[in-house]
Amino acid sequence: MAAPKPEEISHPPMDQLQGLEYCIDSNPSWGEAIALGFQHYILALGTAVMIPSFLVPLMGGTDDDKVRVVQTLLFVEGINTLLQTLFGTRLPTVIGGSYAFMVPIISIIHDTSLMSIEDNHVRFLNTMRAVQGALIVASSIQIILGYSQMWAICSRFFSPLGMVPVIALVGFGLFDRGFPVVGRCVEIGIPMLILFIAFSQYLKNFRTKQLPILERFALLISITVIWAYAHLLTASGAYKHRPELTQLNCRTDKANLISSAPWIKIPYPLQWGAPTFDAGHAFGMMAAVLVSLIESTGAYKAASRLASATPPPAHILSRGIGWQGIGILLDGLFGTLTGSTVSVENVGLLGSTRVGSRRVIQISAGFMIFFSILGKFGALFASIPFTIFAAVYCVLFGLVASVGLSFLQFTNINSMRNLFILGVALFVGLSVPEYFREYTAKALHGPAYTRAGWFNDFLNTIFFSSPTVALIVAVFLDNTLDYKGSARDRGMPWWVKFRTFKGDSRNEEFYTLPFNLNRFFPPS
Repeated sequence: MAAPKPEEISHPPMDQLQGLEYCIDSNPSWGEAIALGFQHYILALGTAVMIPSFLVPLMGGTDDDKVRVVQTLLFVEGINTLLQTLFGTRLPTVIGGSYAFMVPIISIIHDTSLMSIEDNHVRFLNTMRAVQGALIVASSIQIILGYSQMWAICSRFFSPLGMVPVIALVGFGLFDRGFPVVGRCVEIGIPMLILFIAFSQYLKNFRTKQLPILERFALLISITVIWAYAHLLTASGAYKHRPELTQLNCRTDKANLISSAPWIKIPYPLQWGAPTFDAGHAFGMMAAVLVSLIESTGAYKAASRLASATPPPAHILSRGIGWQGIGILLDGLFGTLTGSTVSVENVGLLGSTRVGSRRVIQISAGFMIFFSILGKFGALFASIPFTIFAAVYCVLFGLVASVGLSFLQFTNINSMRNLFILGVALFVGLSVPEYFREYTAKALHGPAYTRAGWFNDFLNTIFFSSPTVALIVAVFLDNTLDYKGSARDRGMPWWVKFRTFKGDSRNEEFYTLPFNLNRFFPPS
């Protein structure tokens, strides 16, 4: 047998992923784009409902309050997504609520001055105003780092090797929101997982009028089937005598959203009253803003590959972070109860559908705004059990993580230096946040537990985030360990041309501002 040729046993590195049907600036037909946009909207509902459902009861809020917060969060998500896709990075990314803000928000909720308020409704309003004030102040971090181009300067220390663990852990770091949640209601979670994989992968070649309908709309079809199945189980009384936690995760009528939602309600700034400001609350929230910035940086780079675009240049990345800071400012003004970040699950859906079109994401933003105003209709879709979303996360988070691993092709993976940095950053990035989570679950407070609450919130928030820990470890090691003679091993010859806007001619196609605004804001 003849020896294989080199091209038969190796795969050259590729700037852009292959097999994507639509890239960032190419669009499917309007009908298909609207259906795909609705699919992204449905996926974004998971986080938009889950965060208020957990936090509002802790604040003393009612079901009516929860519905208003969900509506507000979706409304601002739509605005932020439009701003980001039009004027920010211009990547097809949904800007949604972030779990990174949970630690400082829970700390505010348990503030003794707020917990001492006996009237639940008054406590809810005062807590909401305190969170709003902290978000408004903390948003200045991203606004300053973004628009001053300081984050662009920081990004000069990044390399393909350093970004691998960061982007990978943007997906892998969310493992606790995957199968652990599916396991709470396996009778709908497992079928959802199997059905989604079957439609999106095994039956992807099934076509109707030349459209791969099962692959393209696997999420919508599988959610519709399993949601109907879950409703059938609920109506038949299958969960009547089951534990309360099981009913909460399995039943389709436990969210109490539809009955509490108004027919029409337009969220507006300061709807909860004037924000209150506390230095300790704001400082703790700043840590969450930094975490959001780092996680979004990894998600933007993943989205660029899944949209068949070049990696966003430093100037574009910093511009996007600045607009994300504006988004967090809007979160504080409207009262969404959390800050903003790139929705990782929606980035994964770009790869699952093989559609990275910017127009599709902008249409999904329209759905968010529309259904947040029409409360009853929005609440209907928001009543989908979270277990169904968790099953989809098992696939989509993993897909984003694998995109991060794909950056290894630009590095020398046979280098012991690179293997050391990669292994340590990945392991520590998973292990440290897991320690913080386990410690908090047992002690009901984080490992950082001093008299200075703001200091506790800052450290606990930073080390709860896998991508943040991975970035700290990977960037430090990558820029201090034998770095002088390792530029080629790190992938810098490939990376350097994407640092500046003019470094690659394709950047203009993907990242130029609309309405000829580059005349006033020329890219560097």
